[in-house]
Amino acid sequence: MNEPNDPLGRIADLPGVADAVRETREVVDRLLGHRVLRRRSADVSMESALRGARASGVLDGAEATLEQVRAGESEDPHILGALRVSGELGTLVDTWPKAPGQVLARLHTLAAADGVPAERLGRPRGPGEPVADPLGLGPAPASGAVAARLDGLRGLLATRATVPALVVSAIVHGELAALRPFGWGDGVVARAAERLTLIQRGLDPKSLVPPELGYEEFRDGYGPALAGYTTGTPEGVGAWVVYCCGAVAAGARDSLATCEALKRG
Repeated sequence: MNEPNDPLGRIADLPGVADAVRETREVVDRLLGHRVLRRRSADVSMESALRGARASGVLDGAEATLEQVRAGESEDPHILGALRVSGELGTLVDTWPKAPGQVLARLHTLAAADGVPAERLGRPRGPGEPVADPLGLGPAPASGAVAARLDGLRGLLATRATVPALVVSAIVHGELAALRPFGWGDGVVARAAERLTLIQRGLDPKSLVPPELGYEEFRDGYGPALAGYTTGTPEGVGAWVVYCCGAVAAGARDSLATCEALKRG
């Protein structure tokens, strides 16, 4: 049982969360223990990055098959941005908990380079600037609330390691996806921030798990689950964390399938 004045600890104690965390950890641990990773971990990580980037771009509105992305045939700005983010993610892990604002600015610069004017890259949106809404959430929080809520991530990422990584990463994802701090490419940024958290907190140190694939697989539930999170109720927040755990587990199962394919040659 977590301390009553520990917000993340209280989320971890919500009904269904502990079971979802445990079940997801079991799937991830099966992946991390796969024999193929002894010699082909980099191959699985690269495949995970590619598949996750395509899924993340699609969730933000792109239309592209995996074959098109693998062949470099997609020119969709969401796909190109997601690929750039995926390619640089590993270099941002150490900086993430120390300077999250800096990392988010970099993620947006990578994600939105083909989608917004250069002067908007890496800069939280101002009053009246357009906000994309691929998940159908409705109006975004006012731009004046963005800075304060982003600053809140600093404390979130400094929380003690005893709070499960899956809980912290789900809240990071939920906050950024709901806030939509930049107005364009926010989904790619939010999902990348979730993945960074899972890597940095040790659940997936080699970046083998593409949660983005899980969100694509369970796409019909993505918007409703996030809408529930934005209510701030225990039921809504707990359901969101459980939903995110399911997406991570689905991504881990996909990488397990990649391992099996490599084992068969």
